[in-house]
Amino acid sequence: MSFKLKNKVAVITGGNSGIGLGTAKLFAAEGAKVTITGRNAATIETAITEIGYDAIGIVSDVININSFEPLYERVKDTFGKIDVLVVNAGIVSLSPIEGVTEEMFDQVIDINYKGVFFTVQKALPYLNNGASIIITSSTVANKGLSGGSVYLSTKAAERALVRAFAAELVGKNIRVNALSPGSIDTPIFKKAGFAQEQEDEMNNFFVSVTPMKRAGTVEEMAKGFLFLASDDSSYMTGGDLLLDGGFRDL
Repeated sequence: MSFKLKNKVAVITGGNSGIGLGTAKLFAAEGAKVTITGRNAATIETAITEIGYDAIGIVSDVININSFEPLYERVKDTFGKIDVLVVNAGIVSLSPIEGVTEEMFDQVIDINYKGVFFTVQKALPYLNNGASIIITSSTVANKGLSGGSVYLSTKAAERALVRAFAAELVGKNIRVNALSPGSIDTPIFKKAGFAQEQEDEMNNFFVSVTPMKRAGTVEEMAKGFLFLASDDSSYMTGGDLLLDGGFRDL
C-alpha cells in the first residue's frame, strides 16, 4: 500500500455493505482512521470486523437530521476533525409512474436528496481545511429509464448539489466531487426488496447495455473513491468520476 490517506480521518455513510464497505476497507488499508455508518447495528458490527484497523461503526439514519451532530461529535472525540467525507448512503426504488405512492416518493427523496444535503451541511463545522467530500451519484443521473422517475431524479439532484457545494466551499479549501457508478456487483437490489428473479433481470439488463458487458466490482469503485479522497485529485472539484463500463457515453 502507498498509504495515500495516512492519518486522515474518513467518514463513510452507508459503509456497512456494498461499495461503502469496499471503500472503507481500502481507506483503512491506505492509513485512514475510518468511521462507517448505517442503519443496521448487526451489519455494522460485521463490517467493522472485516475492515479492521481499529475502524469504528455508528448506527445513524440520514433521514433523521438530529442524528448528524452526535455522529460527528463522536468522530471528533475519537479521531479528530474529518478529512474525507464519503456521502454514500442511498436506496434504489423503481416503479412505473402510476405506481409511485407519496410514501415511496418521500422515502427516496428523504434519503437520496435531503439526506445527502444535510449530511454535508451538518459536517461543515467538523471538516478540516483541505477536506474532500465525495457524493455517490450514478451513471443514470443523465439517463431516462422506464420505472426510474423518482430514483433517477434524486441522482440528478445529487449531481447538482455537487456543483453547488463545490462552488460555495472552494473558498474554504474544501473539494466536492461525485463518483457515478454504473452496474456494480452489490446486493443493492436485494436490499431494496427485489425478488431473486427481478434482481437477475435487472442485473442482466444492465450487463447487456454496458459496452464492457460486465458489472463493475466494489474494488474498482473503491479505487475511484481513493483517487477523489487523496491528493491525486487535488485540482478537481465540482467534477464527476464516471465508472460505468461505458454505459452512459458509448
